[in-house]
Amino acid sequence: MNRVKKNLLITGLPGVGKTTLIKKLSEALKHYHPVGFYTEEIREKGERKGFELINLEGRKGLLSHKDIRSPYRVCQYKVDVEGFEGFLDSISFFSPLARLIIIDEIGKMECLSDRFKKLLIEILNSEKWVIATIGLKGSGLIAEVKEREDVQLLEITKKNRDSLLSEILKEIEKGI
Repeated sequence: MNRVKKNLLITGLPGVGKTTLIKKLSEALKHYHPVGFYTEEIREKGERKGFELINLEGRKGLLSHKDIRSPYRVCQYKVDVEGFEGFLDSISFFSPLARLIIIDEIGKMECLSDRFKKLLIEILNSEKWVIATIGLKGSGLIAEVKEREDVQLLEITKKNRDSLLSEILKEIEKGI
């Protein structure tokens, strides 16, 4: 028996529009009471300094920054794993009201957190629909998640980024 692919993962090159798509989807699907978060760049004088977390209720947290102290690092960014885990604790992923979980993103920085990795598997295994962005490249959990039988992997490109919104909305409306 085929399992429904209720976990929609969006991948693509950096800067192609994954986060923009996630934000549009979370707005268009508000009637399903989505929970989750997205990330945005922290820019100072035109330079990217780090990444901020924003949950779907508007609460903010720090994921990474060039100028913080942390033993965790991805490229030039130091990752605030403890702060990220505290931020995750504030999101009621398993609320009975929430029928949809949105995660931006399943990436190298996020996967430095054991709590995130455990939570992600629980979320993907749950009955809830999931829309998440995931790194185009990556090993370990990133590669494993892409190989799951209940995952539909969609690549966003400059050519399809406008049409992908309506395709995903149709898929969700049909599935939920």
